[in-house]
Amino acid sequence: MSPKPPSLSLSHHHHESLKKKKYSGLFGDIYGITILPKELELQKNTTPTFEPRFQLPNLNHAFRDFLRTREVGEFLSGALAGAMTKAVLAPLETIRTRMVVGVGSKNISGSFIEVVEQQGWRGLWAGNAINMIRIIPTQAIELATFECVKRTMTSAQEKWKQDCPKVQIGKVSLNLSISWISPVAVAGAAAGVVSTLVCHPLEVLKDRLTVSPEAYPSLSIAISKINKDGGIGAFYSGIAPTLIGMLPYSTCFYFMYETMKKSYCQSKKKKSLNRPEMLLFGALAGFTASTISFPLEVARKRLMVGALQGKCPPNMAAALSEVIREQGVLGLYRGWGASCLKVMPSSGITWMFYEAWKDILLVQRHPL
Repeated sequence: MSPKPPSLSLSHHHHESLKKKKYSGLFGDIYGITILPKELELQKNTTPTFEPRFQLPNLNHAFRDFLRTREVGEFLSGALAGAMTKAVLAPLETIRTRMVVGVGSKNISGSFIEVVEQQGWRGLWAGNAINMIRIIPTQAIELATFECVKRTMTSAQEKWKQDCPKVQIGKVSLNLSISWISPVAVAGAAAGVVSTLVCHPLEVLKDRLTVSPEAYPSLSIAISKINKDGGIGAFYSGIAPTLIGMLPYSTCFYFMYETMKKSYCQSKKKKSLNRPEMLLFGALAGFTASTISFPLEVARKRLMVGALQGKCPPNMAAALSEVIREQGVLGLYRGWGASCLKVMPSSGITWMFYEAWKDILLVQRHPL
């Protein structure tokens, strides 16, 4: 008896793995049986997906946090205060500039009438567009620099007191103290210098548009002519006398305001000034600073616009000598009345608006 061929017995597990495939070809239909493991079947039926794990940083939160910083709030407060003040006082600025450089009438009312007759009411706002473009960054940079340097200097003095270095020379011991330095005075000087260096070209453009509207009828023409005549350096003409004139004014202005504010609050036992007091103290600070530095302002203006009249003194000392020779000592204060009429309300309104915007933008987030 021949042995039986071994029977093919498939388990239930293998039966589930059997799959029939039908192929059509040259020899008709062919049926084949393929045996696949379950793992391969699952992998075959599953479509692979790719999920990128790289995620862009959320810049919205970073930008929002940046806008909420004290420095940005002070910068915006200064910009808004400067814009609002300049919009109101542009006519006085026009008259003051004309009187300082010796254009037209020698008194305020005569200069006012001349501008209206020659250029109409809009002439009082001549150059106001560039004035606004100039004053917004200037006030923003100036006030933000003042606040930042004042905080830095105050903090440095406090740390210096705790660990004050000493110099021993024989039996003499010297304390290198910096407590005698006024943080407000240093901050005021720094504010004036920084804002002047950044915004001086806009001051040059504003003066050209105000003094010679016939030669410079628009901002674009003024930029083109100045650049053609003297290149980039022409936009910084008079920068040295401007810095010399700005230092005493800026230092005195901020020092006077902060000193009066601190003394008055201590005497009245109050934490801060109200709006009318800010207006008054700001005006007094501007009046004092303008009176002290006004001769330098006259010399600076003469240097800056001297080229327009065909005669430009070589330096500030020569400009001062020229003014004294032509007009006497009182010539150094020609236009001082118009300047005070412009500086006093401008200073008072600027401080009032600045403190108001600081209350809105800063006090709620950064309690003083």
